[in-house]
Amino acid sequence: MTTEFPTYQVLSPEGEIIQPPKFPLSDDLALKILRAMWTSRLVDERMITLTRQGLISFAMSSLGEEGCVAASAAALSIEDWIYPQYRENAAIFYRGHPIEDYVHHMFCNGKDIILGRQMPNHFGSRQLNVVTVSSPIGTKMPHAAGSAYGMKLKGEKTCTLVYFGEGASSEGDFHAGLNFASVYKTPTIFFCRNNQYAISTKACSQFQSQGIVEKAPGYGMAGVRVDGNDPLAVYSVTLEARERAIRGEGPTLIEAMTYRMGAHSTSDDPSRYRVDGELEKWAALCPLDRLTKYLEKKGLWDLEKTERLTQEIQSEITRSIQVAKSTPPPPEESLIEGVYKEIPRRLLEEFKEAHG
Repeated sequence: MTTEFPTYQVLSPEGEIIQPPKFPLSDDLALKILRAMWTSRLVDERMITLTRQGLISFAMSSLGEEGCVAASAAALSIEDWIYPQYRENAAIFYRGHPIEDYVHHMFCNGKDIILGRQMPNHFGSRQLNVVTVSSPIGTKMPHAAGSAYGMKLKGEKTCTLVYFGEGASSEGDFHAGLNFASVYKTPTIFFCRNNQYAISTKACSQFQSQGIVEKAPGYGMAGVRVDGNDPLAVYSVTLEARERAIRGEGPTLIEAMTYRMGAHSTSDDPSRYRVDGELEKWAALCPLDRLTKYLEKKGLWDLEKTERLTQEIQSEITRSIQVAKSTPPPPEESLIEGVYKEIPRRLLEEFKEAHG
């Protein structure tokens, strides 16, 4: 027997309200989400350019997916922990992460919070409760379930939200994380960005089910499918999932239907596996355009404000790049720091020997 999961939608592609959301989005929050989406899009564009210029080594884009990330982050409390995959910079920008700090990370220089120990796009922020990205896909799901269990044991009224793509559901950590969260009713939100591709593998080639949310009943947890390009709908279902978690009713699996409009990364060529007309179809459903049209219809936004905002963000990006260019690389000593409480004597000797 198959459980039907219709796609929940509030806004039409033209920015019209189709149905009132259960949890309405305030005008102030909508404007803050729009800013985070623009910041994500413009930062990603410049980072890709820097990669082509050979100034940084790698970049990934969240083009087309900014809406589901920024809107879901808006539904959380700042005390809630976020476990990003690697396309969720809109979430940290929503929480106030400075563009300059993000650019330092992309340059992997001495002001990078992880001192160049990982690739670019592996951001995080201890101050903002955003756990650093790790390269292996899906590993954050058990982590998010486990830390949420700790919150529950402590009686904290907080939750965790873990982002992942639909391709991560093929990893064992997906099943381990969901099962643990369900059994112990942890306050965890599993947020799947179903962007249709796991690098070059289309979703229909990844699993026999009709999607990801259909797996929720098998784990005895709540599940909802939402239009991931509709920020108002995403905000509403995420806030509902958070309230359910805080009440002690366990985890929720959210499947946000969206599309990766850019390449998987700067090492990818999507023209080799996309079919004609596919990108154009999804571009017409762009979440940034949809939210802008909604705000314009409410008299809260116009073209002049868009131009002013994008110029402001671009200026900040340009300034941050100039600062990052002049920032020295991490100190050589950082090669042997950060693993042991005290650096082993043998490691110190090897370091001194290697450096004369």
